[in-house]
Amino acid sequence: MVFGSTLKTLRKQSRLSQTYLANELGVSQRTVSHYENGTCEPSLAVLCRIADLLDTTTDCLLGRTTIGDAAAITDPYDEN
Repeated sequence: MVFGSTLKTLRKQSRLSQTYLANELGVSQRTVSHYENGTCEPSLAVLCRIADLLDTTTDCLLGRTTIGDAAAITDPYDEN
């Protein structure tokens, strides 16, 4: 259920409605509600799109990092 609660928190922090997010994802508002309630999960493609729209990482959405830790993630291939 980490995904659903994280999605809801980040969506609200971004001041986006479920309807707006649904339109951007090409799904129904009801589907976004199901994501947030944990009754269904998005496909990998939709998960990546959600991360892009909410300016976060898929790791954050999936609970592998916490909200705010996304900025601390570094690219292992970055030569700097």
